[in-house]
Amino acid sequence: MQALDPQYPGTMGRFLAAALVFTLPMVAQRPQQPDWSEREKPLSLQIRGLRKLADDERAATTRQLALDIRALPASPNKLRLISGLANLSTEGDFGRDTLQQVTDTLAAALTEQPVGAQPAGAWAELASLARYEHMKVTAKSPAYDAAIAKFEQDDAARAAADFTLTDLSGHPWTLKSLKGKVVLVNFWATWCPPCRKELPDLEALYSRFKDRGFVVLAISDEDESKVKPFLAAQTLTFPVMLDPGRKVNGMFRVEGIPKNFVFDRAGKLAAQSIDMRTRKQFLEMLAAAGLAE
Repeated sequence: MQALDPQYPGTMGRFLAAALVFTLPMVAQRPQQPDWSEREKPLSLQIRGLRKLADDERAATTRQLALDIRALPASPNKLRLISGLANLSTEGDFGRDTLQQVTDTLAAALTEQPVGAQPAGAWAELASLARYEHMKVTAKSPAYDAAIAKFEQDDAARAAADFTLTDLSGHPWTLKSLKGKVVLVNFWATWCPPCRKELPDLEALYSRFKDRGFVVLAISDEDESKVKPFLAAQTLTFPVMLDPGRKVNGMFRVEGIPKNFVFDRAGKLAAQSIDMRTRKQFLEMLAAAGLAE
C-alpha cells in the first residue's frame, strides 16, 4: 500500500472496505457515503467524533457504541459501523472490556451477513483483534483463517528484518548491529494524529531508559521538507530517519501507522502494536523485552 493521504487522516490502513467510510483514504477518490437509517446516522456521527473526546469519555462512548450497534438489525450498514468503530478502538487503551465488546459486535455483524456478503477485510480486522490485542473470538471462517496465516507470515518477516538508515543528524543506524540493546522501531508520519499523540510518551520513555540500553528508531516515509519543520517544533531527542521509498516499511509489512516493534537484547521481536499505544502500554511492551521499571 502507498503512503496514506494526509488530506484525509485515517491512520490504520488495515483491512479496509467497511472502515473506509470513517477513517481511511481511497486511492483515487473518497468513498461514497452510505444511506444511513434514522437509527444508524447518529451512531455514524458519534464514530466520526471519537477522536475529539477525552480518553475516559472516549472509552465509555466506544463501549456504548458497540452495544448500540449490536442491537441494530442485520445489514451491510451495521457491518460498516462496527468496522469503523473497530478501526478506531485500538488507538490507545480504552479498557479490555470495551475492546471485547467491539470484537463481539464485529463478529456478530459479520456472521449475520450471508457468506458472499462477508468482506474479507472485516474478517481480517477481527483476526487482528484476536492476534494482536488478544481478544476472544469464537466466530471463524476461511477468510479469518487466511488472515491469521498472513499475520503469521508478516510476523516472521518482521522478526527477520534488518535495515540501515541514516538519521536526520547524519548518523547511520543498523538494526541488527544493536544487539545488546532494547530497540523500539516506530513508524509514524507528521500528518497522523495518533502518531503525534504517542511521540511525547516515546520521548519520556527514551529519556528514562536510554542509559539502560534503550534505543528508539522513528521512521517516516515522508520527505525531509515535511519532517524537519515538524521536528523543529518538538522536543524529541531519539533518532528520526526517513524511508521515502518505503523499503523498510515493506520489510515490516507496514500498511498503516502508527506501528511499533520492540526487539529484545538478543535481537528477537518481543512485542508489537498495531496502533497507537499509551505510556502504560509502551511500558508493558518494554517489559516483554526485558526492560522493566
